[in-house]
Amino acid sequence: MSTNPSARRAWPKAILFDLDDTLWPIAPVIVQAEETLHAWLQANAPRVALRYSIDALRQERLALLARRPELKLDLGALRRAGLHAAFEAAGEDSAIVDLAMLQFFAARNAVKLYEDVLPGLLRLKARALLGAVTNGNADLQAIGLSHHFTVAIAAHQFGRAKPDPDIFLAACEALGVAPQEAVYVGDDVLLDVQGAQQAGLRAVWLNRTGSAMHLEHGVAPDAICTGFDELLAWLEREHD
Repeated sequence: MSTNPSARRAWPKAILFDLDDTLWPIAPVIVQAEETLHAWLQANAPRVALRYSIDALRQERLALLARRPELKLDLGALRRAGLHAAFEAAGEDSAIVDLAMLQFFAARNAVKLYEDVLPGLLRLKARALLGAVTNGNADLQAIGLSHHFTVAIAAHQFGRAKPDPDIFLAACEALGVAPQEAVYVGDDVLLDVQGAQQAGLRAVWLNRTGSAMHLEHGVAPDAICTGFDELLAWLEREHD
């Protein structure tokens, strides 16, 4: 763990978290969700499944995003629009697209937490308000974590995405804390660390992989931690 030297200060009133790749790994979840969706399409919309492989659907989404960049704010809406286009091209009834999306989201929320997350959240919740700020579409209630967080703000609902300072400030306002009274924890150097710092929060880079990306981008996190144990140690060492 590394940290920027600073005088001890009051324990933060709020600790905010990114979700995907901070509380759980997202890549295997998306792979499984797309396989689940495609299997459902094979059974319920066979012409779509025959015409489009998982990769072909992904390429169609990328092409759609190039034409409609506003959909980057809501990846669920992008996937739904992509399915509507695929159903139309394949001659399937798009009335069941919403059912297809239910299959995808159920699998997308079947995440496996990093082992240190739940014990860490329980310890942190005893000392500070917890919140979440995400650009993704994870459903904390479906995952079973919503009771740990006082506030959860998603970009597709808020209308702006990280690293826009406003989404961090909105979370602080909802929690009733000033930005300088909050710490943000996330895995992305630019979206999470730089974005939170520009909004006036301190930011911890949860760097589980040992990457040196912060050096490449010239970002100086307030702390770099490999997991929740190091995060807790930093908080306890740096704060009264």
